[in-house]
Amino acid sequence: MFDGGGAGGFDMSNLLAQAQAMQDQLMKAQADLETQEVAGSAGGGLVTALVSGTGELLSLDIKKEAVDPDDTETLADLIVAAVRDASENAKAAAAQAMGPLAGGLPGFGGPAGDVPSPELPGGGIGFTKPSGPPGQNPV
Repeated sequence: MFDGGGAGGFDMSNLLAQAQAMQDQLMKAQADLETQEVAGSAGGGLVTALVSGTGELLSLDIKKEAVDPDDTETLADLIVAAVRDASENAKAAAAQAMGPLAGGLPGFGGPAGDVPSPELPGGGIGFTKPSGPPGQNPV
């Protein structure tokens, strides 16, 4: 049972305040990403793609030297590579912006207790990697 935050107790109002502050920070970071523009290029700058921080393709710039009517396949490859580069750059920007928020609440896992995950920068969602053989309870 919770005693409202006394010695050795659990302060639910403090936890809720921390959760609200994290939610506010997360919403601000997401809004900032929506307005951010990130570029990527291919072919030494022959094709440049511009995406939003959320990964939405905003524009393509194709230099005249990249256009060969007899070789549209190379141009298509350059476009795909430029968009992919811009998307990866946007993911990196999002990871940097959201990284501090991915740690979770203090005392509930996070960077100190989590195993880093490529899907979630800074660690998982408050769980640690179990030890022992698969299908068994951790030791």
